[in-house]
This record gives sequence, structure tokens and C-alpha cells, in this order.
Amino acid sequence: MQRRDVLQLTLALGAGVIVRPAYATSSEMQAAIRSYANGAPVNVGKVLLDVSPLVENGNAVPITVSVKSAMTAAEHVTGIAVFNDRNPQRDVVRFTLGPRAGRAQVSTRIRLATSQQLVAVARLSDGTYWSHAVDVLVTLAACLE
Repeated sequence: MQRRDVLQLTLALGAGVIVRPAYATSSEMQAAIRSYANGAPVNVGKVLLDVSPLVENGNAVPITVSVKSAMTAAEHVTGIAVFNDRNPQRDVVRFTLGPRAGRAQVSTRIRLATSQQLVAVARLSDGTYWSHAVDVLVTLAACLE
């Protein structure tokens, strides 16, 4: 192998690390999402996961999940779940909603072990699942065992 070949290989590997997909999820998190969705396809859209992309302290990270829904008896959100990529447990929180909730929006604080991806998944009354993913950079990690 010549020096030029080694340099090209190094650059290609470095570019692969830098240009990784923004929403690449771990196999464990994908399995947790599949379990929540009972194997149904999870579409991207209708859900907005609002979390700061840069978090100073992972001990109490505020998140808000909202879903575009009329919240009527015929069309409403029945559940919202948030999953993570690198915490010891993949599902962070699950909410159960009904048509009388008025708005499909929930807020809470969660702990994040380190910089990772969060995915919010909403289950609608028609049996469809929708999601939104966000990458979060944590400067002071929490819940490490």
C-alpha cells in the first residue's frame, strides 16, 4: 500500500465519521421503538420534540413533545413515548392521552447520561405512529453507572 492510498483511506474514514446520518439510531433503541409501535411502521412528521440541542447539565433536561392532532373523539393522540440512545434504559417516559386532554402536548424533565439522540413517538387513535428525533449534546453527564 502506498502513502497516497493510506491518505485516501484515512480521509474517507474521517469523512464517514463526520458525515454520519443525523438520525442514525442504535439497534437497541430501534428495538424499543418497534416494541412500543407493536411492529407497525413509524412515520416521520406530526411530532415536535422540543429540547435544547446543547445541555449544560444532564441531571434535569426539560423537554416538551407536541403532536399535530385535532384531539376529537374521532381523531386524537392515545400515547406519547420518548426514547434515548445511550441511557441505561432506552425508554425515558411514556404518557397516555385521550380526546379529553384538549391538546396533544406534554412536558417534563429527564436525565441524560451523555450526548445522544432522543426520539419522540406518538400513537394516534387511527393506529398510526409518528416520530421526531433530535441530537442533544450534554456537557455534564448524568446517570452513569
